[in-house]
Amino acid sequence: MGIKIDHIGIAVNNVEETLRLYCDVLGLKPEEIERETLEEQKVRAAMIPVGESRIELLESTVPDGVIAKFIVSKGEGIHHVAIGVSDIKDELEKLKEKGVPLVDTEPRTGFGGSKMAFLHPKATKALLELVEH
Repeated sequence: MGIKIDHIGIAVNNVEETLRLYCDVLGLKPEEIERETLEEQKVRAAMIPVGESRIELLESTVPDGVIAKFIVSKGEGIHHVAIGVSDIKDELEKLKEKGVPLVDTEPRTGFGGSKMAFLHPKATKALLELVEH
């Protein structure tokens, strides 16, 4: 199914504060970091390149958003692991046929115009996201 780990999503209270920390601690260059607000998901995001993968920082843009609720219940931290796939619709169909519970039965638009869909953590023991670029 997966090609590679595309990114690890981390829920944070403040993307810019966390970016400053990551740049100071890890020596990352701010100009290499992409930023985007995803209105549909109600998040402000920053994508940090780390080798062949990335870290995605996610900040809720509304008090009752998914990321805000996650932070209230679990605190800041790892929210999801994203797996890169070449054909997300095909992968979702295969998973449906296998009876894997899905959060998204159809892909949504993600960071950078990618297609994304989440698998239900009841089945996968962690929130997994499929991503097609």
